[in-house]
Amino acid sequence: MSHELTGPDGGRRGLLRFATAGSVDDGKSTLIGRLLFDSKTIFEDQLEAVERSSVDRGLESVNLALLTDGLKAEREQGITIDVAYRYFSTPRRKFIIADTPGHEQYTRNMVTGASTADLTILLVDARRGIVEQTRRHAFIASLLRIPHVVVAVNKMDLVGYASEVFEGIRRDFEAFAGKLALGSLTFIPISALNGDNIVERSGSMPWYEGATLLDHLEAVEVGQSSPDVPARLPVQWVIRPQSDLWHDYRGFAGQVAAGVFTEGQRVAVLPSGLESTIAAIDAHETSLERAGEGQSVAVRLADEIDVSRGDMIVASEGRPRVTSEFEAMVCWLHDKPLQPGGRYALRHTTRDARAIVRELKHRVDVHTLAEVDAPQLAMNDIGRIRLKTTVPLFVDTYAENRTTGAFILIDEATNATVGAGMVLPPEPPGADFEI
Repeated sequence: MSHELTGPDGGRRGLLRFATAGSVDDGKSTLIGRLLFDSKTIFEDQLEAVERSSVDRGLESVNLALLTDGLKAEREQGITIDVAYRYFSTPRRKFIIADTPGHEQYTRNMVTGASTADLTILLVDARRGIVEQTRRHAFIASLLRIPHVVVAVNKMDLVGYASEVFEGIRRDFEAFAGKLALGSLTFIPISALNGDNIVERSGSMPWYEGATLLDHLEAVEVGQSSPDVPARLPVQWVIRPQSDLWHDYRGFAGQVAAGVFTEGQRVAVLPSGLESTIAAIDAHETSLERAGEGQSVAVRLADEIDVSRGDMIVASEGRPRVTSEFEAMVCWLHDKPLQPGGRYALRHTTRDARAIVRELKHRVDVHTLAEVDAPQLAMNDIGRIRLKTTVPLFVDTYAENRTTGAFILIDEATNATVGAGMVLPPEPPGADFEI
């Protein structure tokens, strides 16, 4: 593969965002600590601090999990209670890691950490196999449309590096995953504590012929929007410099959410629907002929059109759905339950609205994936709802676009984010549930 840090359209081809997930004590923080340590991407003072902390706790060896447990409360308790982000790079790629907690009450943190991930590492304790949180996190990975999933069967040293244990867990997970819409699925047997198959191949598991975890992370392809995907640019702000030199300049700035914009392309502005042609694309005081997903740019139009923050510039062909009522899957993140009739502030890309929950259609049982009638959604529940907004939104389904298909719900009284939603296509009468 190519190892340049940006693709031809300026995307993040050389950057991989990945999250860890799994149950309590499956070894997520230890895995990341081992990955950082063995790839020689930590500073000496960081290692010295971890060594001192390990000694203070009476440990016989260095606890690499402390490299990611950055909060004092987490270090003292020996657990991860929040999403810990780490950044590192190798000669082949840059990485952003989200280490998410395994406790069920922090499932919302897993949703937060994995929402922008290209890949998730789902850890399974080789001694316990597939457990409730494994299924829950696999379901969330499916719901969030994470393109790549790695099932890392950890603590293989505690089961004698037995291939039959690994193969049994693989079969069990594949049986459950058959009900989900997961992306590419890779299984790797590891020991995070001993470093087996993390950076270096394990001599204790000669029966495993696949890649090490780091080799896989460096090689996995991060998809970019093709020119065939309808282009989307949520407008974040309007640039009108107050100077004589730039008195005619009017650019509409934001981050390309999908597709590719090109100079001379025919576009439409929503919600007005008025069309124009792209006169220029500006970025960092230079002009571009094209801009792709992930690039922050300012677009200039050939015609005088009223454009404001919260509007969206889109390809004339293949426009998003403009609607003020739609259905969505929502992960509920707050201890105050969601109930039909609830009113919230809603943020979708750069557009704000107020919303009311018209209907709670069902809750999903994450163990069986069955639809369950429910009067409300409690914290960490996932369900299908129908929303009505005060202003129209410009939405794609989440399966089509993870940016324009996503939104958050906010409690207007406290300003707390209470729900993370994913736009669904309208449900045909009598249709079976699909993730």
